[in-house]
Amino acid sequence: MIPRRPGRPLGVGVQLPEVEREVRWPELRAIARTAEQAGFDSVWFGDHLLYRYDSGETRGPWEAWTTLAGLAEATERVAIGPLVAATAFHAPFMLAKQAATVDEISGGRLVLGLGAGWNPVEFAALGAPFDHRIARFEEAFTIVRTLLAEGSIDFQGRFYAAREAELLPRPARPGGPPLLIGSIGPRMLAATVPYVAAWNAWYADTDNSPDGVPPLIELVDAAARAAGRDPAGIERTVAVLVRMPGGTGRIMGDTDPRMQVIPLTGTSEVIAEGLRAYARAGVGHVQLVVDPITEASVAALAPVLEALDRD
Repeated sequence: MIPRRPGRPLGVGVQLPEVEREVRWPELRAIARTAEQAGFDSVWFGDHLLYRYDSGETRGPWEAWTTLAGLAEATERVAIGPLVAATAFHAPFMLAKQAATVDEISGGRLVLGLGAGWNPVEFAALGAPFDHRIARFEEAFTIVRTLLAEGSIDFQGRFYAAREAELLPRPARPGGPPLLIGSIGPRMLAATVPYVAAWNAWYADTDNSPDGVPPLIELVDAAARAAGRDPAGIERTVAVLVRMPGGTGRIMGDTDPRMQVIPLTGTSEVIAEGLRAYARAGVGHVQLVVDPITEASVAALAPVLEALDRD
């Protein structure tokens, strides 16, 4: 399980700003530290490079792993992780090395979220191939999870190689950080459910509602049973869009119409009850996508966490 405060019905994290506006490191650091002080269980940062919109406007976030290393040093208690790291953006051996390093800096607080990537603009800018994304992910995932769990691998695949690779020094925790898969696709689940501690669905996948969770849980549970694994051993996590005073809609990288959902909003008790409904639906951890994503908004969510802690 992703660590959470004892007695809390589900863990609650927050996603840091990405491209809503240009946010410099002092503000990112302040938001993360405020989240920790407010009682959040986790802090997450997206692994993206560049977005280009239909208007021609372009926006880009800071590099994820450098940012995560800074967050590891800036915080003391919260879990941290990429939501999620695109294996296509990193050589697999280097990705395992980055994860082990951030886990060390954080004192064993990293949750390694992994996915295949989806945005062709980023792939083109990086010079990374966009074809066979799932097949490439499967090979990269094999290398990354084996290096973190076992320390070495000798692998030659169709797309990636890691010959006589050894991960030294070893991660802070035996077996490495817990893995989270950021996908509900059948092939991705089949490749990962034997190994991951958690899965994540974006709020568009649930229509930002607890009612959208059970069908996704059925997919993951079926994949787990097919792999001979107890589904209860895989924690369910979902992102939840939350609107606070002053929110007018977050500028996101993905402009799919499905992203236009009704946000969770209202008093602290209303928001707390909305999160309890996710717990009743079987969710163990939520990542709040807060609108507007500011230090003040994050601090204002402290009463929501206090209400959950009274359950």
